[in-house]
Amino acid sequence: MNANRSPNRDGVIAAARSIAAILPPTPLLPVEIGGVRAHVKAESLQPVGAFKIRGGWWRLSNLSEEEKTRGVVAVSSGNHAQGVAWAARRLGIAAAIVMPRNAPKVKLEATRALGAEIVLYDRPGEDRDEVAAREVEARGATLVHAFGDPWVIEGQGSAGIEAAEQLGRAPSRFVVCCGGGGLAAGLAFSSPESAIHVVEPEGWDMVGQAIATGEIVRVGDNPPTTICDALQPDATKPINLAVLRGRAEPGVSVTDEEVRTAQRFAFSNLNLVVEPGGAAALAAALAGKVPVDEDTVIMITGGNTDADSFAEMLGQV
Repeated sequence: MNANRSPNRDGVIAAARSIAAILPPTPLLPVEIGGVRAHVKAESLQPVGAFKIRGGWWRLSNLSEEEKTRGVVAVSSGNHAQGVAWAARRLGIAAAIVMPRNAPKVKLEATRALGAEIVLYDRPGEDRDEVAAREVEARGATLVHAFGDPWVIEGQGSAGIEAAEQLGRAPSRFVVCCGGGGLAAGLAFSSPESAIHVVEPEGWDMVGQAIATGEIVRVGDNPPTTICDALQPDATKPINLAVLRGRAEPGVSVTDEEVRTAQRFAFSNLNLVVEPGGAAALAAALAGKVPVDEDTVIMITGGNTDADSFAEMLGQV
């Protein structure tokens, strides 16, 4: 199959149909922010605890029979890993996932439990794409990129189709947790009338900078630490930038403390356990960094966090 094809809205609609046949919709929950009623899309309640199941399913279900027999390789700190592993197990496809040694233990264990083989690399120190390329060549497998893949982008965009159906109209905007830009690009296709606001951790705003400059921007040699382990790609990909450039609003970034505030808010007000990276969009909304109205949909993208760190965060008030 042509992995260099361009994603499109027809593909997003087809992905939404395919995903609706195997998964129930995630809730669209009302939330009040600064006296304004908005909505959150609780993708943290997916079977793998994150929206990544959408792109994983759509990519793997579109492999040819020959490609399925040769298996897949993915690169992920945990959520894409689980999405691909879940889809691979359901479709009977061998999956090897390149993951950082310092990925959260809960994500490593969950990926193994889904039957995937894990190939560890050092972060920082090793180039994860180089590690994945070696595995692809050695296995003759298909690379399932976490965000720079047309089918993955379309699969993630299915969340937008679902949200619009639940809302009963096109959202005014999506506020999106952003790592490499796969979900943001998918939502741009799903909802052409909706504004797209990408939210990244401070010091890791590679997508926002790329949107502003029109060029791929790589993270510096000594990037700051962030609790948002799921939002740390070194750079976006040309396929994502091509979609978001001129389409997305200027990017914003959030601090670790703003993210923790959002996690506590989600737990107290929505009864949701949200991992740091999954709370970035909510953090931006709560901090007043993006506009919010009654037709705003804030993406809560993941809930894969271990109990000890979550309990510690709740106590940091």
